[in-house]
Amino acid sequence: MAEEDGGPEFLPIADHGLIGDLRTAALVGTDGTVSWFCPSRFDQPSVFASLLDPEKGGSWVLRPVDGAVRTQQFYFPDTAILATRFLTEEGVVEVHDFMPVTGAHDDDHRQRLVRRVTAVRGKARISTRVAVRPDYAREDPHLEGVDGGVLLTGPRTRLGLSSTAELTIDGPDVCADVMLDSGESVLFVLEALEDGDALEPCGDEDTHALFEKTSRFWRGWLATSRYQGRWRETVHRSAITLKLLTHEPSGAVVAAPTTSLPERVGGGRNWDYRYVWIRDAGFTLYGLLRLGFTDEAGAFVRWLSERLGDEDHADHDLGPLRVLYDIDGDTPVDEHALDHLRGYLDSQPVRVGNAAVDQLQLDIYGEVIDSIYLYNKYGPGISQDAWSDLRRVLDWLLEHWDDEDAGMWEIREEGRKHTTSRLMCWVAVERMIRMARFRSLPGDLEEWSRVRDEIHAAIMENCWNEELQAFVQSEGGSALDAGVLLMPMVKFTSPVDPRFLSTLAAIEERLVADSLVFRYDIDDAPDGLDGEEGTFSLCSFWYVEALTRAGRLEEAEIALEKMFTYANHLGLYAEQVGATGDQLGNFPQAFTHLALISAALNLDRALG
Repeated sequence: MAEEDGGPEFLPIADHGLIGDLRTAALVGTDGTVSWFCPSRFDQPSVFASLLDPEKGGSWVLRPVDGAVRTQQFYFPDTAILATRFLTEEGVVEVHDFMPVTGAHDDDHRQRLVRRVTAVRGKARISTRVAVRPDYAREDPHLEGVDGGVLLTGPRTRLGLSSTAELTIDGPDVCADVMLDSGESVLFVLEALEDGDALEPCGDEDTHALFEKTSRFWRGWLATSRYQGRWRETVHRSAITLKLLTHEPSGAVVAAPTTSLPERVGGGRNWDYRYVWIRDAGFTLYGLLRLGFTDEAGAFVRWLSERLGDEDHADHDLGPLRVLYDIDGDTPVDEHALDHLRGYLDSQPVRVGNAAVDQLQLDIYGEVIDSIYLYNKYGPGISQDAWSDLRRVLDWLLEHWDDEDAGMWEIREEGRKHTTSRLMCWVAVERMIRMARFRSLPGDLEEWSRVRDEIHAAIMENCWNEELQAFVQSEGGSALDAGVLLMPMVKFTSPVDPRFLSTLAAIEERLVADSLVFRYDIDDAPDGLDGEEGTFSLCSFWYVEALTRAGRLEEAEIALEKMFTYANHLGLYAEQVGATGDQLGNFPQAFTHLALISAALNLDRALG
């Protein structure tokens, strides 16, 4: 969307691809601009943030000087290597963007953002401008020309830019301009450096080797997937996206690589998602296990085990687990606004940190314990220390499951007794009983069974609205909530139980719009925030799975195919879909891609 004064443009959120190196990630627009990049790791301050402010945020622009008649973007098959094609009047130019990953758990990993430009047909003049703006564009970099390129330094930032073209320093930016004949290429490499590291210039042979090794890594990793069904390409693209959101050194899985992309343009529902939500990561673990990626599942279980055993971060009111953590497993920085940035399409505030860390959300215990249950069932089994930590967590939950909380949607007003919170507390207790019996592990099964049945009765008696003939958002309430679609998925009810089927019908009437699903009706259930939001793609995939389990397979298949049309050109999803079909919210979102995987796998199995 262009500015009226002819200034910099905001690309649609959907007009971006994702590249990464299992430490951090970058967004590359269809116009050839790297518009978001946080070096070192996901939750560090950005150096490119034109996604949130085209004028101040910083970016890496690379494109033909004479412009393109049209552009195309695609991934090399079964990889995270992105290609952007510029079709100009003089020929075709192709940009290959990737962050090298040469092997799993590489202790000698060097973080590089590689951009290789080739004149595929005809000739083209290529121009690039690298505008590094450290610390969320609060600083200009110090630029120094050195052998082989340019050093760009700032607070907590040390980057080296090298190229096979001549680089020119222009104020705070680095520029290059090169003419390419058919078949000729030029390379640009931006590397994250430690203090004292010297810049190592890029070369054609080295870059080609990095490309081949990175391609082999992604294809080799994907070859371990067990999924061979109808939607293989779509499911595997979601799997690669989940992998890209994994911080390999720690095992943590972030919810999204971005902050403050709005849930409604011009509104204030803008959040920082570059952290590890226990809920999202727990569901992601489930999805990776379903596909057969046990290495990632094991790494996250190890990360999670450290949180379970960390009593220093426990809080009597908030419980033994926090809702979210940074990659290191610590409490994120306090939520604050970056007032100097405009925000995407002037949607302020731009936030860093997330105040949800101070909320009580009881459902997280169900998601976590369910994921560990699956890992324990299909993996090597959990340790005695991990079981002891789980029992300690459960002891707390047995006393607090009936508390009011913020719920899975993180409402920012007075707490309620959310149905989904009670549902997932039931899951936590029920899965602990299963694990104890399956592995003959110690535990007070009689007491656990008593509380499990008490929670079940509370949901059936207090969360059921007789007038609506539906399970509602909270005890004694009348608002519907798409979260209750999880009931048959977590084995709380039969998918053909009359109560669930009537709930499904009510949700279809009130919350579903042509396969797209709203989380809840804000008018019926105020969440303490101003403005409206789009439909939640996560809930839309839950709806597909609910239809599948209810035996409505033809409708489920149509709904799934419709949802596929809302992906961007690369198969990526943000958090929400707006009224006009636009992607909204942080992008891409792990939870959405996990729900896609689950819905596709279950429908595939049901169709036979």
